[in-house]
Amino acid sequence: MTQHAEKEIVDATLLCDQKGNLNPAAIGYAKKPIILGNLKGHFMRKKKWNNWYIFGDDILFATSIIHLDYAVICSVRFLEYETQRFCEKIVTIPLGKKLKMPERVLETVHLNNEELKLQLLFSNGETHMTVTIPNFEGDLLHADLVIKHQVEDESLNVVVPWNRQTFHLTAKHLSLPVNGYVKLDSKSYTFNEEDCFAVLDFGRGVWPRNTAWNRAMASQKCRGHRIGLNLGGLWTDGTGMTENAFFLDGKLHKIHEDVIFHYNKSDYMEPWQIHTRFTDDVQLSFTPFFEREDSKDLKLVTSSLHHMVGYYNGQIRLENGRCMKIQQMLGTVEEHIAKW
Repeated sequence: MTQHAEKEIVDATLLCDQKGNLNPAAIGYAKKPIILGNLKGHFMRKKKWNNWYIFGDDILFATSIIHLDYAVICSVRFLEYETQRFCEKIVTIPLGKKLKMPERVLETVHLNNEELKLQLLFSNGETHMTVTIPNFEGDLLHADLVIKHQVEDESLNVVVPWNRQTFHLTAKHLSLPVNGYVKLDSKSYTFNEEDCFAVLDFGRGVWPRNTAWNRAMASQKCRGHRIGLNLGGLWTDGTGMTENAFFLDGKLHKIHEDVIFHYNKSDYMEPWQIHTRFTDDVQLSFTPFFEREDSKDLKLVTSSLHHMVGYYNGQIRLENGRCMKIQQMLGTVEEHIAKW
């Protein structure tokens, strides 16, 4: 059996050296957000994002602030599971020089625009998210959510190296309890920390011109346990690192093996199969009930995204041999191909 020998980082580490190239000491993974995303240089090649996915009883609510060096793209998405009502607001700010993206994972970031106001205020172990959109496909949207970062919880913080000039720091914080509400027009959706959880996808890196990835994630309470799942493929292949992990009650169980995604590119709504490359440690099927397709062709920049919402079934074997059964676990999976 072949597996990566991924190094665990236990001390605070800088992502970049003084020239802005990859610090070799940062290659590895950490269970706490101790890797500082101190990007600099690499004109027009840096990518920074803070993406949030919040799984409620009735809706999936998501926000993204993505800084591409030459533009900022901010988006807010709303999906009601039962009716499959989907709304999205996207605001693009050329250059985006006024928006400062923090170097640390847990730090305040906000964007104020006449079309969209989004604030992520981090203080005392909580992220307070407020979103106001006057015209959210014709309705007023307001969200007020408090996301808890529990001190004892672990997270997945990985530095993926392509070479000294192209690399990426990804931080995945899963199973974060959420309280609050999202109000769309006259209807309000309540989030309760007992069974509503958020996922933070934090990224800081210098990317190659062409890239592709698969990503899978879920956060839910199952049989009394907080369960989190994060799996990725394509973009990490051949780097010696993975972004694969399983979370049980806030504790990280690293999956060191590459994961393969099988799906029908002619019909993304068909079930997906996800498994580890060499072993049967990960054996999952994903059955979508909703597809978000987003394609852009701006000549210099192209993007093709298929983002699916659905249910996971199967099993995952942890390093200690324990086998975790997954049944009807709500989550997402995606394929993203970009030239940027």
